[in-house]
Amino acid sequence: MAQSWAAAPAAEQRAQPLHDPELERRALALGHRLRCVVCQNQSIAESNAELAHDLMNQVRTMLQAGKSEQEIVDFLVARYGEFVLFEPPFDARTLLLWVGPFALAALGLFGLWSGLRRRQQQSGVGATLDEAAKAQADALLAGDSPSKTETRVAKESS
Repeated sequence: MAQSWAAAPAAEQRAQPLHDPELERRALALGHRLRCVVCQNQSIAESNAELAHDLMNQVRTMLQAGKSEQEIVDFLVARYGEFVLFEPPFDARTLLLWVGPFALAALGLFGLWSGLRRRQQQSGVGATLDEAAKAQADALLAGDSPSKTETRVAKESS
């Protein structure tokens, strides 16, 4: 008996869906855009935290009162800060948040490219061959045996 009495207030605080399906759809869509400040990795529509249920009920009440979605978002941002938004706005304060990953990827690609280029230059790949080495390579490609090639290269260089 004591357990059912303790569970009653929690059940009352649970988010109650609206009777109007269109308003409920809008409330859930808005709830998925807002972060639960308790869980921090779930939206208020998904979270089981009491505060998330309270916020969802508040979103539903405000929608029923005729508030626009932007007014509701502005109210929650004023109350909890921009942290409550899953997608923060693009402005000067959040520039690094939006551009940072792309800048780091570009920096990494540049580092990889310059490292490979430096390694290629140090190993001598693409360096020009002297005339004797070029003649030896041409002879090998032509199908001559290595001993004939060495003899021909020796004759040509002398």
